[in-house]
Amino acid sequence: MKTFTPLLIVFAFLTGPLNAQSLSGDWYGILEVPEMAAEVTLKIDYQDGAYNGVFVIVLQGASLPVQELQVNEQKLTFKIKQYEIQYDGVIEAGNRSITGTYSQGNNKFPLNFYREKPESPFGSAEWVKARYTKTEVYVPMRDGTRLFTSIYTPKDNSRNYPILMNRTPYNVEPGGEEGTSFMFLSMPHLLPDGYILVTQDVRGRFMSEGVFEDVRPYNPNKKAGETDDNSDTYDTIDWLIKNVPGNNGRVGIFGVSYDGFYSTMALPNAHPALKAASPQAPVCNWFLGDDWHHNGAFFLMDAFNFYSSIGRPRPAPTRVWPSSFEYPNQDNYQFFLDLGPIGNVKTRYFGDTIQFWPELMSHPNYDEFWKSRDPRPHLRNLHTAVLTVGGWFDAEDCWGALHTYRAIEEQNPGALSNRIIMGPWAHGQWSGGDAPKMGNIHWGFNTVEHYREVERNFFYQYLHGDGVSTQPEADIFITGSNEWRSFATWPPVNTESKTLYFQPAGGLSFSAPLARDSYDEYVADPMKPVPYTEDVHLVRTRAYMTDDQRFAARRPDVMVYQTEPLGDDVTLTGPLSASLFVSTTGTDADFVVKLIDVFPDTVTSYPPNDKKVPMAGYQMLVRGEVMRGRFRESFEAPKAFQPGKVEEVSFDIPDVAHTFKRGHRIMIQVQNSWFPLVDRNPQKFVNIYQCTASDFQKATHRVYHDAKRPSHVKVLVLGKK
Repeated sequence: MKTFTPLLIVFAFLTGPLNAQSLSGDWYGILEVPEMAAEVTLKIDYQDGAYNGVFVIVLQGASLPVQELQVNEQKLTFKIKQYEIQYDGVIEAGNRSITGTYSQGNNKFPLNFYREKPESPFGSAEWVKARYTKTEVYVPMRDGTRLFTSIYTPKDNSRNYPILMNRTPYNVEPGGEEGTSFMFLSMPHLLPDGYILVTQDVRGRFMSEGVFEDVRPYNPNKKAGETDDNSDTYDTIDWLIKNVPGNNGRVGIFGVSYDGFYSTMALPNAHPALKAASPQAPVCNWFLGDDWHHNGAFFLMDAFNFYSSIGRPRPAPTRVWPSSFEYPNQDNYQFFLDLGPIGNVKTRYFGDTIQFWPELMSHPNYDEFWKSRDPRPHLRNLHTAVLTVGGWFDAEDCWGALHTYRAIEEQNPGALSNRIIMGPWAHGQWSGGDAPKMGNIHWGFNTVEHYREVERNFFYQYLHGDGVSTQPEADIFITGSNEWRSFATWPPVNTESKTLYFQPAGGLSFSAPLARDSYDEYVADPMKPVPYTEDVHLVRTRAYMTDDQRFAARRPDVMVYQTEPLGDDVTLTGPLSASLFVSTTGTDADFVVKLIDVFPDTVTSYPPNDKKVPMAGYQMLVRGEVMRGRFRESFEAPKAFQPGKVEEVSFDIPDVAHTFKRGHRIMIQVQNSWFPLVDRNPQKFVNIYQCTASDFQKATHRVYHDAKRPSHVKVLVLGKK
């Protein structure tokens, strides 16, 4: 789930030898992110012997108090560890400008401040105001509830325009009537074609009336006055078409993450004016593969971070974001380890204030609560053109993108335009800035340029043009070979199903093992879980999905299997499936399987990375997935393990599109924890959401790899061009 982080966060208390008046006042800057530029203002005053500051994000109208800012001679720095943000600047002679760099995580962007206000950049509030007329309205729904909606109409009224809309729970207009929606920053490639832009707070969020419900289930048999997010979208489109001057009668909808879910929910029994929809990293199923659960295993860190802020109640309509949770330290591994059993979240931190948390804790199995929130069964008899967008390294909703596309494809045979584009991106990375790399892994060029062309052509054809598109069915970026490929289907037809078998002595090959009674045995301790990444930090990183896995391979509780160096390129395209023959001395266990590309020890010319990680022998994570063992037979009816009994644990792993180059190795790692990404399994068959500290126990696990019990991973190997 997309967690909102302000574009910039600011800081307090400036101390230093400079004359107080020399820094007091307004400093104007432009944060120069590729393909977008955001106006910011640093307001500084001097009181009681200390500087104080407020940081203003002009586009959003957000004023944020400054917290930790240092001035030493001519250097000005500030940081906020919670969001991994840091600014390092140099105060130029005469104190008329500050030249510096804004950093967030592994990303670095220039950010300079000046006394004079610079020319308004593309997408800024002033730029928008010069070209669009903004109107804030309340759109009535069929039950009388009114949804807050912001409409931007081009001032050039010489022609009619299609409507391009976005529905979101993330606050459409935090800056008030004089502010500007930040959606402009994500669409510089779309604006030249001309659109009436509409963004709306969904029911019960921020300025909209009504009661909010997380991933509200679709009701296919609504009676008079009954609503869901599908009907809210229908009613909104109907109102817009009838009440917004200058529209051409065609509507498109788009959105990333939660907004992607609302784009999907517009599709069943869609309004006739809805001609194009682009669900991007859409939430699809919160138990099987998106956000809070993967194969029933609870993604603790993301859920806690999201609901500790976004989940706070809204007593009345507001434009103000809820405050962020104040973590007691900057080490997520230690914080969640100290937390103890999951039940302590409520007793120590949330109490009864977070509405959805008790619902999460009350549904540990795949019951109707989760099933009813999955839109896929309703994606039938569609008439709207669809472009689904996803990222191979989206830690939140990669599963949703792949399965939304797949459900539409399988349930709508015939002429429906249903396309997918998958790139080497983190969650929503395609919608903000450039993407020439992911963490330490470089792609060789800006991969989002192709996406922008595809998205622009998609909306143009169905909202401006004749509704006929020549785009391929599947636009797929193949990592490893680092190239865009077009396919008539996804997965491609030209593939061969093969099996990677675990072998004795850490081997891995496409040949079945011949050994008898062969296994690896090790002890897993939930009090010392395997970390999901090597370094210490607070906010879950985006780049962990391509991180070097050598740190894990060196642990005694991580089993490692790898091929010999490949004699030829091997490209995998499509879903994976793991089948592990295992036994345990406990009664429950999680199993994490990681597919890894091992670089040759001879690599010398790879582009450098910020952390100076040596790329020779690098173990690049290509895909990782977890399975909560109790669900090995059924997600609805969990079952305990019988200690010592060998059982097969099989589960699906999301698609990949990756080339293992000649000379590289294919590696599989198997482990029983992935912390704090995934909550700890106590390795005892109890309700994990209600367990106590005494339930956590060590367990001895075996992974078998012999002729009768051949643990393996099935893959689809792409044929030659």
